[in-house]
Amino acid sequence: MTERKGLVTFMGNPLTLFGEPVGVGQKVPDFTVLANDLSEVKLSSFAGKVVLLSLVPSLDTPVCDTQTRRFNEEVGKLGDDAVVLTVSMDLPFAQSRWCGAAGLDRAVTLSDHRGAEAGLATGMLIKELRLLGRAVFVLDREAVVAYEQIVGEVTNEPDYDAALGAARNLLA
Repeated sequence: MTERKGLVTFMGNPLTLFGEPVGVGQKVPDFTVLANDLSEVKLSSFAGKVVLLSLVPSLDTPVCDTQTRRFNEEVGKLGDDAVVLTVSMDLPFAQSRWCGAAGLDRAVTLSDHRGAEAGLATGMLIKELRLLGRAVFVLDREAVVAYEQIVGEVTNEPDYDAALGAARNLLA
């Protein structure tokens, strides 16, 4: 597995990303995560849709909360051929509780806690914390990366407009 040091920081402290990085033009390897009801979900189950893959450290933090709410709000404007998948290392039970409290109705929250497969498949697993780094990948209908944003400081928000613009371009 590849290790990338210093690409992201947490409160200014450099961290190590672990896994196989993917970039624009590369297909994201299929991975399995857990839905809130503990059922297994594969990335490939969204084939044929434009996927906005939003990786966050934990839904129970202010920036992750904001990011997930914003993409949940915006995905409805993209139409039925698009989906937002928010993946974190939170347990499915915690994600379910958060979704209920937040009134999440469009974005799909998925847990990578069991095998860190999404983190490893994208090169976004933070080695020191066993959390996911903050990133947004926009995938075309075949899971090829059309847009990638790795947020350098984990406590910062992503560029929502750029990610949503990339999704809109794929849907046009």
